[in-house]
Amino acid sequence: QEGWRGQSRGSPQQLAERYADLAASHSEALRQREEREWHNARLRQENALLRLENRRLRRENRCLFRQALLGPGRGPDEPAAAESGEEAEALRAQLGRLQEKHRRALQHLRRCRAAGGPEASELDELLEEDEQPPSAPEKPLEKR
Repeated sequence: QEGWRGQSRGSPQQLAERYADLAASHSEALRQREEREWHNARLRQENALLRLENRRLRRENRCLFRQALLGPGRGPDEPAAAESGEEAEALRAQLGRLQEKHRRALQHLRRCRAAGGPEASELDELLEEDEQPPSAPEKPLEKR
């Protein structure tokens, strides 16, 4: 047999078999590419949902933190009322659960980043945002 530019000495049956093999390989490659694209789209969708949940949990965490500092239903200028120990304990437990959810979400993000993909830089950005210390309150809290 000669190179691909030359005349093939294979029989028509051999050529047909080679062509069928190439067609099958091509079809399989297309199927795998479609499967990868579908899987990547699903992962992007899951990633978007996790980002939304992460933002919601951060807002909830900030709110609970403010409540723990200021007490429920009070603004920074209102006088401090006696806080019930039971309510404080419930807030602490809820805060602990939220912190655990947040920790698991971060682990998931790190696994996604380790798996690579086009959104790796976005995951890095989210993880860096989480590693930064929380910003100081706009107004210092005053004891009354």
